Amino acid sequence: MGPIMLDVEGTSLTDEDKEILTHPLVGGLILFSRNYESPAQVSELTRDIRHAAQHDILIAVDQEGGRVQRFRDGFSTIPAMGKLWQQAGHSLEQASTLANACGQLVALEVMSVGVDISFAPVLDINDVSDVIGDRAFHSQPDAVYQLADAFINGMHSVGMKCTAKHFPGHGSVKEDSHFALPIDNRDRAEILGIDMEPFRQLINAKKVDAVMPAHVIYPAFDDKSVGFSSFWLQQVLRAQLNFDGVIFSDDLSMAGAGSIGGFVERTEAAQAAGCDMLLVCNDRAAAVEVIDKANIQVQQASQPRLARMLSKSPVKYEQLTQIKEWQQGRTALGIS
Repeated sequence: MGPIMLDVEGTSLTDEDKEILTHPLVGGLILFSRNYESPAQVSELTRDIRHAAQHDILIAVDQEGGRVQRFRDGFSTIPAMGKLWQQAGHSLEQASTLANACGQLVALEVMSVGVDISFAPVLDINDVSDVIGDRAFHSQPDAVYQLADAFINGMHSVGMKCTAKHFPGHGSVKEDSHFALPIDNRDRAEILGIDMEPFRQLINAKKVDAVMPAHVIYPAFDDKSVGFSSFWLQQVLRAQLNFDGVIFSDDLSMAGAGSIGGFVERTEAAQAAGCDMLLVCNDRAAAVEVIDKANIQVQQASQPRLARMLSKSPVKYEQLTQIKEWQQGRTALGIS
């Protein structure tokens, strides 16, 4: 699989979409709300994407729950992860049961329409960041670890791989990296001891299949945003934490990625830093420019990692109501 993950504009493929999907540098496609009308339509779209690509392609979506749920009509309404703690009456044990049910439901429903992965869970701390907020499980790292572990167990139990984001933690910096470049000026001890702790614990437990780094600069460690930093991706994530899963860049069209330069420079820097797959979304001209001009390659070391992320689930959407885990998950969350 190639190192570029891009997107398409509509609910079906154009001739240009079909052509670009065949390019050897294209290895992934992310779907958004604009690509979704119904389970039947998106199932046909994912089949068409795979047929057009003519090679393995990783199809992803952000289906976290709460305000970040791209597929809605015909899908279970998943609560924001930060609401589970309150919904469970501040019982971590009960909240973990709900988190597990959410992981199962998200994974089953997304895979049933031909999507390989949801980019979840968020391991950030619910602190000062508005863009994170209740997307995070909790404000305390140990509770984030416990609830995210339950969510991941739910995903894994039905065959979906997880993506932990936004490494090493976006929750304690105010700016939204979609529109600005956040800089976290706290000291090393606080960043490592609080924000990175859920990542460290879950990676150490061999629960994390993929990581998405934050578009944040931590000057106490490095002068580069994490997704462009070989310090964070190679020294910390690979060497110190012994992580051998996929590293997805966050969307390189976000303002937080702009410190590196244009799209060509961003993709080159992200791959050089250690990202296995580079997301270039919501800008087809930028994706074409990267394919035509960027000095990036299909990397052999990335291939087994990326291949592990592909779904092997045989479940189709029409079969969901017959699946025990789907029934139990909806019952646990009070979905009729």
